[in-house]
Amino acid sequence: MQIIEVYDKASVTDFLKVNVLMNAGNPNYIRPLNNEVEEVFNPEKNKQFKYGKACRWVAKTDDGELVGRIAAFISSKYINKGTDFITGCVGFFDCINDQATANLLFDTAKEWLIDCGAEAMDGPVNFGDRDKWWGLMVEGFDREPMYGMSFNPSYYESLFEGYGFRNYYNQYYYYMNVDDPLPTKFPERYEKFSKKPGYAAKHVKLSELDKYAGDFATVYNAAWAQHGEAKEITKEQVVKLFSKMKPIMDERVVWFAYYKEDPIAMFVNLPDLNQYFKHFNGRLGWLEKLHLIWMKWRGTNKQLTGLAFGVVPKYQALGVDSFLIYACGLHLQGKGWYHRYEMGWAGDWNPKMYNIYKSLGGKQSRRMVTYRYIFNDKYPFERHPIMEYK
Repeated sequence: MQIIEVYDKASVTDFLKVNVLMNAGNPNYIRPLNNEVEEVFNPEKNKQFKYGKACRWVAKTDDGELVGRIAAFISSKYINKGTDFITGCVGFFDCINDQATANLLFDTAKEWLIDCGAEAMDGPVNFGDRDKWWGLMVEGFDREPMYGMSFNPSYYESLFEGYGFRNYYNQYYYYMNVDDPLPTKFPERYEKFSKKPGYAAKHVKLSELDKYAGDFATVYNAAWAQHGEAKEITKEQVVKLFSKMKPIMDERVVWFAYYKEDPIAMFVNLPDLNQYFKHFNGRLGWLEKLHLIWMKWRGTNKQLTGLAFGVVPKYQALGVDSFLIYACGLHLQGKGWYHRYEMGWAGDWNPKMYNIYKSLGGKQSRRMVTYRYIFNDKYPFERHPIMEYK
């Protein structure tokens, strides 16, 4: 068995190929875009390299057969609430159904992380934001993955746990049909706020994305950054994000609530990009982009996915969330534009979020697990602490 560090074009090709080989024969598998995977490991593209570093490897038999891959990351920005030890991360794990091969990959990542000063490792996660390739799928193999969602053979769970990883937290996805009626409290709260002076809910206009970028930053920083789970974001950063997203954004599914022109809540959704990308076999050249534009024009994508949802703390627990969601529903339901809505994952440490999903009538569609492996027994294993709300 050979463990080869990825450092040149040939090994990069092997790294990308392993994921395809391990999922061969699964009709629900959708290949991630090659360029998006590679951007994770490009210091010029991934801002995380300002705070840490990454390394990756592929595993080959002595006959040259590709049998696995793994990446390891360490970053000063990786948040570990309630712990006093340094935690690194592993991700992009793929392996044949063989514990010895998996152990060799995990050991390789572990030794590299120890050399970097880490005393534990979490995974599988991304060297970047949590909206992509975060967690190991353990339930939900019967449907195609949404864009950015991890997808893997079911036996990976036993490989992680066989090595000694323990469940640090569960990640739950929920879905609903777009035309499913919302519970009665939603129209009731919508009527309540519709009659109150100063309150309004509206969807964005693509011609005014600069304005909405500022509204997004305001709500995001108030609703999320206060918890320590994310750092504050600037309007300029959101402008860049929206500019990148604009070709695939649908203004009908991105909503904000306001009180006297002040943004107080957001409900940001996107068409599921995997319904486009599944036709591209990992590539996104000009032909694929033309194909995407054609599919968007034809309205072939019938799936929505949640990107961001938040309410400014001052307005939480008042029913503004129901007001905003119902306003969006009134605009979308019965039109045939979209059929299925899958919400972004909520950790079991964030009960408020997955209770919102349940309140919508959502049904659990998938479960991911983020694992933790502690190198030294002097540190007791504890699951991720429950989020505290102010």
